[in-house]
Amino acid sequence: MSDLAAQMLEMGRAARDAARPLARAPADQRSAAIRAGADALLARADQVLTANARDLDAAAARHAPANMVERLRLDPGRLETIAGAMRAVADQPDPLGAETARWTPANGLNIARVCVPLGVLAIIFESRPNVAADAAAICLRSGNAALLRAGSDSLHSALAIHGAVVEGLTAAGLPAAAVQMVDTPDRDAVGELLTGLGGTIDLIVPRGGRSLVERVQAEARAPVLGHLEGICHTYLHASADPDMARAVVLNAKMRRTSICGATETLLVDAGALSVLPEVAQGLIAAGCELRGDARARDAVPQMAEAVEADWPTEYLAPILSVRVVDDLEAAVEHIARYGSGHTEAIIAADPAAAERFLALVDSAIVMWNASTQFADGGEFGFGAEIGISTSRLHARGPVGAQQLVSYKYVVRGAGHTRP
Repeated sequence: MSDLAAQMLEMGRAARDAARPLARAPADQRSAAIRAGADALLARADQVLTANARDLDAAAARHAPANMVERLRLDPGRLETIAGAMRAVADQPDPLGAETARWTPANGLNIARVCVPLGVLAIIFESRPNVAADAAAICLRSGNAALLRAGSDSLHSALAIHGAVVEGLTAAGLPAAAVQMVDTPDRDAVGELLTGLGGTIDLIVPRGGRSLVERVQAEARAPVLGHLEGICHTYLHASADPDMARAVVLNAKMRRTSICGATETLLVDAGALSVLPEVAQGLIAAGCELRGDARARDAVPQMAEAVEADWPTEYLAPILSVRVVDDLEAAVEHIARYGSGHTEAIIAADPAAAERFLALVDSAIVMWNASTQFADGGEFGFGAEIGISTSRLHARGPVGAQQLVSYKYVVRGAGHTRP
């Protein structure tokens, strides 16, 4: 066994050992650890920003794409936001011990279904250092131990944030091994995590680009929760209010183009084609490149021609593909064919049409008259998230503390014996 493999296996065993007292810790103690970690993060702001500057300098030296740099960058305002998200998670209702059902069947037993932690999570992320804080807080809230592995581009920042998390754990009297950070940029460490570390890992959560998620899904020997891409759609129904359409589409695409909830394709009902030129002009003025089909280009000649490869593309950039569809059913069919099951929205004044769209579209999140950029655990009231799941098993949509639990059955009898 290599030194790295032995080190990673020891981390897994330490996490498993820490998971037991963490699961038994009272809710107030786990909340205290999260809040103390948030306080420590702000107290260490200079240290964290210095570490982030090292990562940003390295990104500049290798000419990293602008959207990656935007995800990587920290500043005092973003640190305040991260600490606020941690505190919001600490304020969430404790999911552990909650009864989701209780009943008595014909045999007279009293049976309850009770929420319990999953155990140990391995969370593998790339260029968003805030994931270290979000994931730690969510795992502590839900009583799960965590093994965090940051990408080499955000490693110094993530390690500095992790130092604050450990300070919070220690202050609350919880084991430091409850949240561990892999401290090497060696990519072989990811491979070790994917082995499951001798059965010590219960769930693997990838947060990153397509290549990372594909690798995790292909190689993992433990269950995986996550999504491959965010190919999100906004559909302008024939009844769409023009002013609402302009505002919502602009926000859905351009608020932040690098996030998985950004709209990548605009579907325009043939009955709403008169709205498209004004919507397009707002996007173009904001610096968005438009790529449209023939009918869209007839309405907006400034558009470039869309090709087949555009429809299944997650741009993560100021580029939007535009297609005109005959009706709502055609929009739903396009989403079913090209979407990734992440987030889709309809802009419509007709409630019957909107409800039909919400019922027919099979994605993790479906919206009516709202920007797809609301596809976020914080915006859902979860405080933070460790990702958006497009899986149909276990959690789906934004994954916060309430979603990172399993359950057990607690059966109470009175000397029952089975005939």
